[in-house]
Amino acid sequence: MSHEAGVCRVDRSDTRSWIFLALFIASTLLTACAHLPSQPRVPPAYWGFTGPWDRNSDASVEAHGTSLARVITGLIALDTTSFRPVQVYPDSIGKQPFVAPRAMALITTYFGSRFHPEIVRGLGDNAQVSAVTAGAIAALIDSGGYQGVVIDFEGMTSRDLNQLLTVTKAVADSVRAHGVSTIVIAVPAGDTAAYPAALLLQSADLIMPVLYDQHWATSPPGPIAAPDWVNRNLGTRVAEVGAARIVAAFPLYGYRWRRSASTEVISYDDARRLTTMTNTPLLRDHASATLHAVSPEGWEIWVSDQVLLETLVREARELGVTTFALWRLGLEDPAVWDSIGR
Repeated sequence: MSHEAGVCRVDRSDTRSWIFLALFIASTLLTACAHLPSQPRVPPAYWGFTGPWDRNSDASVEAHGTSLARVITGLIALDTTSFRPVQVYPDSIGKQPFVAPRAMALITTYFGSRFHPEIVRGLGDNAQVSAVTAGAIAALIDSGGYQGVVIDFEGMTSRDLNQLLTVTKAVADSVRAHGVSTIVIAVPAGDTAAYPAALLLQSADLIMPVLYDQHWATSPPGPIAAPDWVNRNLGTRVAEVGAARIVAAFPLYGYRWRRSASTEVISYDDARRLTTMTNTPLLRDHASATLHAVSPEGWEIWVSDQVLLETLVREARELGVTTFALWRLGLEDPAVWDSIGR
């Protein structure tokens, strides 16, 4: 800039410098924005799993079910001997008028105390038996009036892929023929070899990475779903098939590991009650955003709460995911409904 006779005159060299600077700043901002995580504009949608054996679960649905886009109320397991489907518990809440249009059923090989991958192997090796079982599953889904299903066949290996694809396709085709609108396949968080999402989505509408049990009942104590562990595994699934085809499943529960007894699932309320009664501090482990308590009596608790859920949802939304399934209702921190209801 120069001043002559009180008039401000802009030199051409200065003009070129300012233009270059403006272009440089604009280019830098565009580059930075291109690397920012995508933030979905749509609000998050929440699904909730019930435990049909637990009255607290039904009570949670009765109090808060209208905040949920889907409620998984039915539980259909495959018998370990006959491979036939069995509705393990009566579904009292799924037929309620305020739930029924959003009710779904869980179809699983979990029976007794574990998953039974041998069921899927057996079905997958016999197309006729697989078709009969799929038809029986569809009949149960139809009689229950369920609008969708979540297929959960955990415990498979990469060697079982053909059987897994055969059985999931048979089930999906059968329930779809009976009017089911949404078919979801649950997949272990990080096992892309045994559960390749792109292949599973040839039969299903969505996949559901199970983003909990980072530490589980028979493992050493630790967080159920630390954000860094969740992000790493969810990011892998998003890279596979895109965020729009994913329902991220997060925990509402905790575990109490005990020195002289088996590990037990514990609710948020029971964790609070126990630590208060025993004067044991229940503090947040900042590395995992999870509440944690250790007792001199020989037990250790890690439990989910509103803060952890909000952290997981916020970071998943940065990956583009907008739908979240919660396992399971009846165990949650009551404050999570403040977050879900926003």
